[in-house]
Amino acid sequence: MRARNLAVVLGAIHRSGPHTRAALAELTGLTKTTVSSLVADLLEAGVVTERGAVRGGERGRPGVAVSLSGHRVATLGLEINIDYLAACVVDLTRTVRLRRTRPADNRNSDPAHILQELRGLAKETIAEAEAAGLRVIGAALAVPGTVEGETLRSAPHLGWRDVRVADLVDLPFAIDNEANLAALGELWFGARETDFLYVSGEIGVGAGLVVAGSLFRGTFGLAGELGHVVVVPDGPACRCGGRGCLEVYAGQDTLLGELDSVSALVARLESGDPRALETCERAGHALGVALTSAVHLLDPGMIVLGGVFAPLFPWLEGPVADGLGARLAHMRDNPPALVVSVTGPDAAVLGAAGMIIQRIIAEPAEALGL
Repeated sequence: MRARNLAVVLGAIHRSGPHTRAALAELTGLTKTTVSSLVADLLEAGVVTERGAVRGGERGRPGVAVSLSGHRVATLGLEINIDYLAACVVDLTRTVRLRRTRPADNRNSDPAHILQELRGLAKETIAEAEAAGLRVIGAALAVPGTVEGETLRSAPHLGWRDVRVADLVDLPFAIDNEANLAALGELWFGARETDFLYVSGEIGVGAGLVVAGSLFRGTFGLAGELGHVVVVPDGPACRCGGRGCLEVYAGQDTLLGELDSVSALVARLESGDPRALETCERAGHALGVALTSAVHLLDPGMIVLGGVFAPLFPWLEGPVADGLGARLAHMRDNPPALVVSVTGPDAAVLGAAGMIIQRIIAEPAEALGL
């Protein structure tokens, strides 16, 4: 009962705080004595703070506002991508306290070597956070592949299969698909609506569907493989075994061609390079075709373009929007709003850190050892 009540009180502070203890008692239906005891425990654990007098309509002296604290407790987000490793530390107010990235060529790599590198990056980042007075109490990892428990089942672009990710950090740990966590990162850190389809453009093209503030995963956790929606039935072969998949036309490798970075492509686009403009036009067209199918099936209110699509948004927006509008005109008055990601390339690593924050809010007694 006490564990449940801790979650109720912390959840109320998280959703709509700061609140006085009296207001928390009214919101939660708990007695003022119970709330006072629970707030004292949360203060001791460093997850809330009291500051500022608030008069909430009660007679007598004003109360003191209880709010989430960003001073002591934090979480660690990690990411393995094709060309980098990343780590970030986020406090309970969702403020990024540290962000570290290491460029790397992780294609067809040795899992043991890459995980060792990531282990070192995590250790260094945690040490920096602790030196700043933070206590990191959990970590999550974003990976470009399908996940089951703590096993990365398949990450074709890494060349990995059935890789167990264990002992990465000496903390409570979780692992999830990059597109799923990027969608959640956009939800929690991007100030978005609670219903949208997030499209993650990387080497592959993934998607995460957020419905009423929760991620839709599908029966086996494989929802969101937008990159393997067929846009040209007799098109080029795809690594999945099919032909003409979106990934063939709008994946990072196709977009960049012989260029070595997205910034180089952006420079070409800004200079009006015909070949670069044609590449984006073709990718935007294919993306519009695939998203038309997604809209028919899922009816999202908003589509967010993230990953490498974010810096390319000024050149992709037109062909994608035109494709959606032309194909959806007879079915609906207006297609979903098409917007650029607020979180950009940090979406997945932020989502990883944010997932642990959500677990702390939902189960503070277990997460904090209260």
